[in-house]
Amino acid sequence: MYKKKKISGVMMACFTALSLTLTGCGNSAQSTSTKDAAVPKQEGEKMVEVRFSEVIRSIFYAPHYIAMEKGFFREEGIEVDMMTAQGSDKGAAALLSGTADISLVGPESAVFIFNQHGKQSLKVFYQLTATDGSFLLARNPKSKFHWSDLNGQAVVSWRPGSSPQMVMSQVLKKNQVGKTKLITNIAAPAMVGAFESGKGEYIQVFEPLASMLEQSGKAKLVASMGEAIGSYPETSYVATDEFIKNNPEILQKWSNAVYKATLWLNEHSAEEAAAVLAPHFQGTSKELIQKSVERYAKQNSWAKNPVLDKAQLDTLQDTLVESGVLPSNQKVKHEDIVETTFAEKAVQEGN
Repeated sequence: MYKKKKISGVMMACFTALSLTLTGCGNSAQSTSTKDAAVPKQEGEKMVEVRFSEVIRSIFYAPHYIAMEKGFFREEGIEVDMMTAQGSDKGAAALLSGTADISLVGPESAVFIFNQHGKQSLKVFYQLTATDGSFLLARNPKSKFHWSDLNGQAVVSWRPGSSPQMVMSQVLKKNQVGKTKLITNIAAPAMVGAFESGKGEYIQVFEPLASMLEQSGKAKLVASMGEAIGSYPETSYVATDEFIKNNPEILQKWSNAVYKATLWLNEHSAEEAAAVLAPHFQGTSKELIQKSVERYAKQNSWAKNPVLDKAQLDTLQDTLVESGVLPSNQKVKHEDIVETTFAEKAVQEGN
């Protein structure tokens, strides 16, 4: 069984108040075993345990759960010991403190840590998602949604400096909406409850929470933030320089497994994917999981090319600067925080 853990509140000096928390869906679904019956462990087979920290639990990260359930990690000789960090800052802190080997976090974490000039730095080695994964829902939607509808309205959003919050701010700016009140002081797990209790007229959440709110009749989806922002490198697999240097074969096998899962997801129906994902979303119906998969697939959420390229990094850093969380003179070079070798080889060998 892989062990479900929560990362302790490691206070890292390298993180300031601007440290980002990419906490998408606050679903508290229980995890299941990585010992996939489809690929049973053979007698004498040598497996390497990798301690993995996911930023949160969301269908937005479907390829990872597919890789676990379909046995793609095990085919590569990897057994995943998964924990849920509830934030990019915590996931990055786990890497720096040595309690995780690989983390799924926002790549901006690597930017911030590089600029701290500490003993360790982080590098992105695989880009999992290609856009933002949150959706905007309205309590009392109009017949046709316009971004100007948000003028003077309160929106339950994400904490300041988080990717979903920055994406929302960018979209509002792009659509010249200047009087929206973003409620950013509610912890991720409490956002839906606050909205249901009457806080805000709109809420920005990930799947499957968006579909669950719709099914309950308490809100209606009016916009996809992914479609509104376009291409955006929101979530990446990251490891320390030291781990990458000492364990290149593990990083390659990890990349191979996730790429295999992404291809599987793109080649199978949402219904088939929902059946595979269900163990990771206990308490959520397969119908809602399927609907969530369909929404993410429609907006091409999962990166077909898992290499974080220079153009994507420029987009990310421009957003950080415009959001006021990164001084323009602290932009990093691509080679400072990105290692492309593993993703490139996974694509080459997987096609």
